[in-house]
Amino acid sequence: MQYMMLICGKETDVLPPDEQAALIADTEEWVKEMDGRGVRRIGNRLRLTEAATTVRVREGETLLSDGPFAETKEQILGFDLIECADLEEALEVASRHPSARHGSIEVRPLWPFDEED
Repeated sequence: MQYMMLICGKETDVLPPDEQAALIADTEEWVKEMDGRGVRRIGNRLRLTEAATTVRVREGETLLSDGPFAETKEQILGFDLIECADLEEALEVASRHPSARHGSIEVRPLWPFDEED
């Protein structure tokens, strides 16, 4: 089953340079390990929310606004699509991601269009 890992944290949290370098190195190692295990399908960081555009269509009119839809304490900083045998494995994979030590990781199963609840 496929799961989306939404890597969340505060954009305003700035780590000291040595901790930032360690986080990047640890994340690169996690990516290498999960790619080696064959569970990681794709993933990447996201630019800051200031680069986001929110799209809404109301009464046939397309409305665009800069930034995220709502103010939140945490932002989505990145994502990974993983394929695991079950939720237990997906949670184990997520718990090993270095960003779980600084923020949070939301794990959600994908819901294919051809599948009912």
